[in-house]
This record gives sequence, structure tokens and C-alpha cells, in this order.
Amino acid sequence: MFSLQKQIAMVTGGAKGIGRGIVEALVEAGATVIIADIDTDAGINTAKELGCEFVELDVTNQALCQTRINEIIQKYGKLDILCSNTGIFPQATIEEMTEKDWDFMQEVNVKGTFFVVQAALKAMKSQGSGRVIITSSITGNITGFPGWSHYGASKAAQLGFMRSAALEYARFGITVNAVLPGNILTDGLKAQGETYLNQMRATIPPHTLGEPKDIGYAAAFLASKEAKYITGQTIIIDGGQILPESPEALL
Repeated sequence: MFSLQKQIAMVTGGAKGIGRGIVEALVEAGATVIIADIDTDAGINTAKELGCEFVELDVTNQALCQTRINEIIQKYGKLDILCSNTGIFPQATIEEMTEKDWDFMQEVNVKGTFFVVQAALKAMKSQGSGRVIITSSITGNITGFPGWSHYGASKAAQLGFMRSAALEYARFGITVNAVLPGNILTDGLKAQGETYLNQMRATIPPHTLGEPKDIGYAAAFLASKEAKYITGQTIIIDGGQILPESPEALL
């Protein structure tokens, strides 16, 4: 079960962090994976380590997104799986946030998702099948965090887009779903500092942070043939972080 043998997958933002965890899980399940990332050095190194192909991609470039999808179709004849994972999360309070801060977040997280998913859906429609998995977050759709109002807005927007996309493409054998990570121990999270990490551990029932591959396994399931009847849905991977009603529940 849940084999991805002979499946062609593209993972945006797959060079490191959660994206790398997704790549690892897809490879483990047997898929041929193309890592698409703006970070060329990290992308090349990850591709070598995991036996994947790397292509450079800036998801905010609509024409380039279409070109990269076209190249995959030309080389492999199909694209079975798209994991739209690219995302940024710089912090800024509402008072100090500039229009540029807001726009950059939406440009990468929302418009970038739209561009690459749009290109993939066109290819998948002609095939009559496909799996799209978007990396969103618990922040924005379920929770909030000071300093990330623009991030939360972008992640909630991704889910609004996902649900309508799922409806538009269901008749073509395509599913569109999302994974919602909680606090996953990536380099980006580590950069928030040990105080922040300890605060987060204290709010999670097992008092541990997730690993990138935890997200990858959920994405691999949604990419499988067994998940064909699941679309427009979200899977929360947060160690139960959103469950407690009070601090007492964490004792």
C-alpha cells in the first residue's frame, strides 16, 4: 500500500526544511522526484544526496513555473504529483509592518502557490489524473501568533484557493489537499532561538517538536492512489498542539 512507484513528482522549496522532508518521504515511497527551488546550491546538494533531479525555480515567476512543468512533461511524459511547498515566514508586528513586507509575503506564499499549481493542473487535466498537495500551516487557518499576521493571512488564503481548486478539478481525476504543519524542527525554526523552541515544546502534548519527514509522510499518503477519494481537505500535523483548552491539559 501507498507505493509511489513510477510516479513523477515535483516538490517546490524541496531543497531544505519541510520541503526536504517531503522529498525524502516521496523517494522512500518510490517516486521519481524533481526538486524545484530558488536556492541552487542547497537544491543541487539535496538532489545529489537523495538521488533526485534539481531545477531552479522562482515560484513568483509565472512563465518560469509553466516552463518547468512543461520540461517535466517533455522529459517524463507526465506529472503525477505536485507538492507546492515554497514559503517564507519573516516576522513583523502590525505596527512596524510595511506595505513591502505584506506584499512580499503574499507574493511568495499565495501568488507563488497559485502560479505553480495552475501550471501543474493544466498538465494533470490533460492526463485525467493528478495529486496536488499544498503546504499551509496551522497558523492563520486555526491559530495565530504575534508578529505573523501577514504570514497567517497568506496561509489561510492558500486554503481558500485549495478548496475551490479541488472543486474545479475533481471531475478530471485530480485531488487538491493541504498539509498543515505545527512546529517542525527546521533550520528556519531553530533560527527563532532556544527560548522560542522551549516555549513551543511546552505547548505541545508530547513536549517535542515535529520533524520534516513527519510532514513528508502525510504528503506521501495524500499523493497515493489510496487517497483518491480525499480532496479539498487538510491534515494537521502538530503533535496535538491545538488540542489543549488550558495549561492544565498539558501536565
